[in-house]
Amino acid sequence: MNRLCRLRDDQSGMSYVFIGMGMMAFLSASMLAIDVGMLMTSRNQAQNAADAAALAGATALVYDDFDDRSPTGPAVTSAIRAGTANAVMGAAPSVTPADIQFPNDPTGQPTRVRATVYRTASRGNGVANLIATFFGMQRSDIVATATAEASPANAMTCVKPFTVPDRWIERQTPPWDPNDTFDLFDSSGRPLANPDVYIDATQSGYTGYNAERDKGMVVRLKADNTTKLAPSTYQPWAIPGSSGGNDYRWNIANCNTNVMPFGFIMTQEPGNMVGPTRQGMDDLIARDPTAYWDTARNEVVSQMNPSPRIVAIPLFDPEYFETGKQNGRNADLKAVNFLGFFVEEMRGNEVVGRVTPIGGLRKGTGYGPAPEGAFPKVIRLVQ
Repeated sequence: MNRLCRLRDDQSGMSYVFIGMGMMAFLSASMLAIDVGMLMTSRNQAQNAADAAALAGATALVYDDFDDRSPTGPAVTSAIRAGTANAVMGAAPSVTPADIQFPNDPTGQPTRVRATVYRTASRGNGVANLIATFFGMQRSDIVATATAEASPANAMTCVKPFTVPDRWIERQTPPWDPNDTFDLFDSSGRPLANPDVYIDATQSGYTGYNAERDKGMVVRLKADNTTKLAPSTYQPWAIPGSSGGNDYRWNIANCNTNVMPFGFIMTQEPGNMVGPTRQGMDDLIARDPTAYWDTARNEVVSQMNPSPRIVAIPLFDPEYFETGKQNGRNADLKAVNFLGFFVEEMRGNEVVGRVTPIGGLRKGTGYGPAPEGAFPKVIRLVQ
């Protein structure tokens, strides 16, 4: 009996119980500290991969082909390539063509690219656990999604100090071509019965330049020495805070960082600026002398990204210009859009180049909404 009482009161060995319980707590804490931390890192890396994939897809829509959303098209293949190039815990995530989708934006336009990346057991690439393995959790699933948008810009920078008229619907000698002239009035100043038509970028049915339709179009720019408004004639203008021949030449060859909204009135420079235009263009071409337009791929080839020879030229409203002259005003230059233009060469006093897509800015207060027909696009993450 006494022996039984002693056994009942004996506490020897209890330390092993506490040690065992402590080990369980330690392992649980280790799982939280190691595995959860690793999973959080995996999740961040997967999100980076999804962001890169979505942005690459949206970039391809703007610069390669806006309409090709096929599994082998540039938007899908660029998104997959960017997504798999961003490793998640040392291994490429799984991204298939089905994981790249093209939802509409809130206005119903197909401007978005959604990319989803996977490191999951079902795809054979789940993230291996460490401590959690002892609790039967061999791998964890990691999934991340991002959506990017190629949306219209509402402002532009690095704008060149000369401007050309925006494109219109040619009624006199259709269809429109670079040799046409914009005509609203006859030689006596009377309105034409069938005048040319211009609709600006803020309205439905915009008639101006389009980055998809006009990509690769050859444009020859020459000084305005006529009384008729033609697509190829450029008008020098003074960027705010910068005027005169020397500034004009510098602004052609370099980036003036003034931010320009849509709809502002440009102040014309006196004269046609033929000399400074040629000098500035020579300086600009010398910054990237080996760049060229690849006609087979219909794009610029350059060792620089982007080439400084891809420039933004403001487009002015031809109807505002012509009606202003007719009503006795100065020939006002109202900026209605910004054309992407690759400078190929100077040919005599003419600037020869090609229409090309270009990126723009999305600014807040004071810049107004982005015009539906804006030529420059902003590539940004929206989700």
